[in-house]
Amino acid sequence: MFKNEHDHYEQHKNEHDKKHHQEQSHEPHHNENHDNHTHPDQEDHEHNAHGHDHGHMIADFKKRFYISIVVTIPILLLSPMIQEFFNFELTFPGAKYVLFVLATFIFFYGGKPFLTGSIDELKQKNPGMMTLIALAIVVAYVYSSLTVFGLSGNNFFWELATLIDIMLLGHWIEMRSVMGASNALEELVKMMPSEAHIIDENDEIKDVSVSSLQHGDKVLVKPGEKIPVDGSILKGHSAVNESLLTGESVPIDKEKDDDVIGGSINGEGSLTIQVEKTGEDSYLSQVVTMVKEAQESRSKTQDLSNRAAKWLFYIALGAGAITLTVWLGLGYSFSYALERMVTVMVIACPHALGLAAPLVVARSTALAAKQGLLIRNRTNFEEARNIEAVVFDKTGTLTEGEFGVTNILTEENYDQDKMLQMAASLEVQSEHPIARGIVEKAKEQKISFIEPKAFESMTGKGLRGTINDNEILVVSPGYVQEQELNYNEENFNEWSEQGKTVVFVIINDKLAGMIALADKVRESAAQAISRLKELNIESQMLTGDNYKVAQWVAKQLNVDQVVAEVLPHEKADKIKEIKKNGKKIAMTGDGVNDAPALANADLGIAIGAGTDVAMETADVVLVRSNPEDVVSIVDLSRSTYKKMIQNLWWAAGYNIVTIPLAAGILSPIGIVLSPAVGAVLMSLSTVIVAINARMFKG
Repeated sequence: MFKNEHDHYEQHKNEHDKKHHQEQSHEPHHNENHDNHTHPDQEDHEHNAHGHDHGHMIADFKKRFYISIVVTIPILLLSPMIQEFFNFELTFPGAKYVLFVLATFIFFYGGKPFLTGSIDELKQKNPGMMTLIALAIVVAYVYSSLTVFGLSGNNFFWELATLIDIMLLGHWIEMRSVMGASNALEELVKMMPSEAHIIDENDEIKDVSVSSLQHGDKVLVKPGEKIPVDGSILKGHSAVNESLLTGESVPIDKEKDDDVIGGSINGEGSLTIQVEKTGEDSYLSQVVTMVKEAQESRSKTQDLSNRAAKWLFYIALGAGAITLTVWLGLGYSFSYALERMVTVMVIACPHALGLAAPLVVARSTALAAKQGLLIRNRTNFEEARNIEAVVFDKTGTLTEGEFGVTNILTEENYDQDKMLQMAASLEVQSEHPIARGIVEKAKEQKISFIEPKAFESMTGKGLRGTINDNEILVVSPGYVQEQELNYNEENFNEWSEQGKTVVFVIINDKLAGMIALADKVRESAAQAISRLKELNIESQMLTGDNYKVAQWVAKQLNVDQVVAEVLPHEKADKIKEIKKNGKKIAMTGDGVNDAPALANADLGIAIGAGTDVAMETADVVLVRSNPEDVVSIVDLSRSTYKKMIQNLWWAAGYNIVTIPLAAGILSPIGIVLSPAVGAVLMSLSTVIVAINARMFKG
């Protein structure tokens, strides 16, 4: 509905962005950090401007609708046709000229969006809703104006006014239900810290703007801070959380000479890094570029109302011309033949068509919100009924993105609860994700914690502490192998094959047992995939995590296909590859690494607990972070489409009957449709469309 206005807006936006991008790329780069913050800030400014424009458009339609409604009231009261129909009389000297002035105002003020929209459609040689509305109001206005100044016949000013009112209402309803332009780029830029701790040549630390950093600079990153730029570690050791950027669920241990990515989160250690990449070369900027390109290359399909309007436009022109020619050929006066033609062309634009889609859109948007589905792109949501495959990100989508204990194995003479108590009492002192998993398991089993008398973090190896005069160690497999301790290799290898992380508990230099942890699989994920299979929709997993972990998760969920260890640009490429095979595809994810893939998919679905950028890039956001809601999207899309088709038939159905009657096809037997009867039928179809939309339950 009213796609032209949106297309015109989007086209302007894309051309502006493209021009801006070209200007950026042709500017000389005086230093390597030239575009580090300048470019994102400019993007930020542009997207704010576009969001403002969209809000302004909604406000403009609201204002035009209310003013037009007020002006319509005297037009209805002064219209002879309405007076005749309701059997009352209201006239005074010059009444018809007052009517003409009011109708002229509403034609140019209320009708302006449709008149300008029709010009755009005709320039593109693609007439649609705007052109159909413009045809009806121009014909009604010109003919009615001629009757005021001498042409015999009845004026159609009331039809002109009510048509403009209802079309403005429909446009306003739909624009309100569709969210504004995506703020994905702005959200991506927000992920980067604005300041960094630079270490100068005298080893003094100063806080500087990230935009001033250059290749080779040394930067200190404190525990818990975001890493400001791409670089390599000169000094320090820490676990770095890259899950939002790469999809890797486990924080990665980093030490000297390892690379780090700007935007990732440092763990418990301090790091000194050397700046390697800034500006457009950085990992995050490349993701920005991919999201932008994918959004700009999206096709904009015409909606159902527009396609119906296109055919009605051609039918109106053809029927009008035939009506005029036939009546003149039968020897009737030009004024009578012209009135028949005008009646046909005005009736060809059904008021109800302007509300058929927007009312269903508004209703389905409200129903979706109640189900925890926030629709951001109506066109792509409506196309979800044709989805043939759903691609899921793993971390944070099919899994919870948090470590949980999956297996505990104790050696002989050791009680499982006692061993878990010792391990958890140490781990509660740490903030590491593995530590949180063990602590959560102890809490689940209502195991109390004991305060250690001594506590030590052994870098890269684990934790050591003293509890009740016992020396307790929770350590990595590497430490156990170094100490040449015997352990159950069969279980260890089996768990490792499943991609689980295994830690060992040592009490007083003796191995007490081992604990396996993995990213928790969402309980609702298996049901979601099962329901998709019932709908004959294929499920696939696309993850940056390692292959073993991905296979283990896929096996539990019965996923049809798995692609693991992919980088963000490879995710987007994979989506494009599947689409090339002709499949309609939905992508579900929650991280920055998913943003390009979400933008490239036919339907991008963001898990609500994920990053802002994933949500801003997506067409639908799942508030409850429940994969089963993916099935709800498909179900709601199908029922929305069905209801929209019903409404379009109710809206246009009376035209199929009334256009021939208005043209006078039954005049030989004395039946000629008067404009007043046409108005009643028009009102009836509008009421039916409104009731039908309200009855929509999803």
